[in-house]
Amino acid sequence: MSKFIDFDKYKKVFYDNFYLDDYKIVVKIPLAKKKERKQTTKKQDSVKVEKFNLTKYTYLTAY
Repeated sequence: MSKFIDFDKYKKVFYDNFYLDDYKIVVKIPLAKKKERKQTTKKQDSVKVEKFNLTKYTYLTAY
């Protein structure tokens, strides 16, 4: 498992990503202040699980 941070420039949200190498999927958790999370109830702001090819992206920051 690898951890990354990325930024969705359209939604203007940073995500904490957990990449599962064996399955080539990523679990994306939005990073926001508690106050901001309470105000947003949109489905797009929740945890996401997506197919993901790590080699296609260079804008991610590993940690």
